[in-house]
Amino acid sequence: MSFPDQLIDGYRAFLYARLRIEQDRYKALSESGQSPQVMVIGCADSRVSPEAIFDARPGELFIVRNVANIVPPYSPDGQAHGVSAALEFGVAALNVKHIVVLGHAQCGGVKAFATDAKPLSPGDFIGKWMSLMAPAREKVGPRGDLPLDDYLTKLEKANVANSIANLMTFPRLKKRIERGEVDVHGAFFGVATGQLSVLDQTTGEFSQVAAEDHTRLFAQPRF
Repeated sequence: MSFPDQLIDGYRAFLYARLRIEQDRYKALSESGQSPQVMVIGCADSRVSPEAIFDARPGELFIVRNVANIVPPYSPDGQAHGVSAALEFGVAALNVKHIVVLGHAQCGGVKAFATDAKPLSPGDFIGKWMSLMAPAREKVGPRGDLPLDDYLTKLEKANVANSIANLMTFPRLKKRIERGEVDVHGAFFGVATGQLSVLDQTTGEFSQVAAEDHTRLFAQPRF
């Protein structure tokens, strides 16, 4: 099978647009290495690109993406741990100043976990991974009479808070947070609305950022 045409077309667009504009930046980054201040732990969902959401230039974000933006708890068991390795690299090698756990609406992984839908099963990779969300589900409690969409939103946001709690189980990171060298943040992106909310870790509530700008832009008629 040949290389996908859409990727080749996208690369041509990159050549004629972004690379032409930022070629000097790419060259400088190749010589000096990367030194991003922000690490984003996001979902692998194709609709939620941190580079697009935050309009990031090359070298500005150190990004880790996985199913349902989960951070596992610290577990030095001798096995391979991709997220933990990336976290260690971001903190110890790159000295990032901010870590953002970015959740989102309509997360397929969260929905599958909440409804026990396929392809989840106790023996596969996805089921094992999504079981890390159990503390978030316990915090949210049973669905009861709550509409499914509302329940999933609560679980998606609780999952962000749970990942932040797991970040604190990493000894080196915890020390840096306590010394004020690293700040940890939670954020939530609305796929349909484009709204971005951030977590107040004191109250546990998410509040929309740039709300006035969002309202002003999207309240206008679109032609």
